[in-house]
Amino acid sequence: MQYTRLGRTGLQVSRLCLGTMNFGPETSEPDSYAVMDQALELGINFFDTANVYGWKKGEGVTEQIIGRWWAQGGGRREKVVLATKVYGTMGDWPNESKLSALHIKRACDDSLRRLQTDYIDMYQMHHVDRNTPWEEIWQAMEQLVQAGKVLYIGSSNFAGWHIAQANEAAKQRNFMGLVSEQSLYNLAARTVELEVVPACQHYGLGLIPWSPLAGGILGGTKEDGKRRQGGRSKELVEKYGDKLQRYEAFCDEIGEKPADVALAWLLKNPVVTAPIIGPRTMEQLNGSLRALEIDLNAEQMKRLDEIWPGPGGTAPEAYAW
Repeated sequence: MQYTRLGRTGLQVSRLCLGTMNFGPETSEPDSYAVMDQALELGINFFDTANVYGWKKGEGVTEQIIGRWWAQGGGRREKVVLATKVYGTMGDWPNESKLSALHIKRACDDSLRRLQTDYIDMYQMHHVDRNTPWEEIWQAMEQLVQAGKVLYIGSSNFAGWHIAQANEAAKQRNFMGLVSEQSLYNLAARTVELEVVPACQHYGLGLIPWSPLAGGILGGTKEDGKRRQGGRSKELVEKYGDKLQRYEAFCDEIGEKPADVALAWLLKNPVVTAPIIGPRTMEQLNGSLRALEIDLNAEQMKRLDEIWPGPGGTAPEAYAW
């Protein structure tokens, strides 16, 4: 396993992050335990979750599974750098969602209880809350850090200007502010290259791409054909049919699996800390490490740009002179 610092921090995390969104709804609890144990065996120390995962309002199903896994001991908690999230709706009453100081405090305490731990390594805002001032958000986060309940703060699904807004407000309070941003980023979705990636570079945030395989469509028809037959994946396959054919032909040409190439392409970006992998099987988990060994050369990166063109660089040059 390879490790890197998370953004401008001294925290060392694995170059692949284990996503846990399937734990509970798609992956049984025993199988979830097995996946997490194997992840540690492979050297993956970076896990991502959220209080809404499990999709039963207010229950935090996935966090509970992780908590019971940690409770087995064996140094499991000490080996994991855990990122969880706050923002989603956790109840039917007012103040049970978003980023008010009241909800941040309650949500954090609830996550700690479910996770059976006394601290969260990285607490991420799952979405920007346009109706709560940064003074309120940062005061609440500072209190959590001072109490030892949270170590680092991250964001998810922020625009570039939200990152700037947040960290400038934190700077005025002599607070560290955001150290990571979790964004949709893959070969088929490159909008973040306009302003989010430059903002992360400027403020020293580690970029954590979610959906690095674009809902599975970049995983290859041979490896993940079943997943691509329905729902959102089917729509994306229809939308990108020609590109996918060219992409899979390119992967065949260089002798690598499409999923591994998609991850390797993200890892080539120096701003990217760790793509989030969401393996449904042990085979997928073990196989994902191949991406760490693929070093795409300049010509191969150019070919991928031709198949999956980005927005044209960073803003404003991408759309202006």
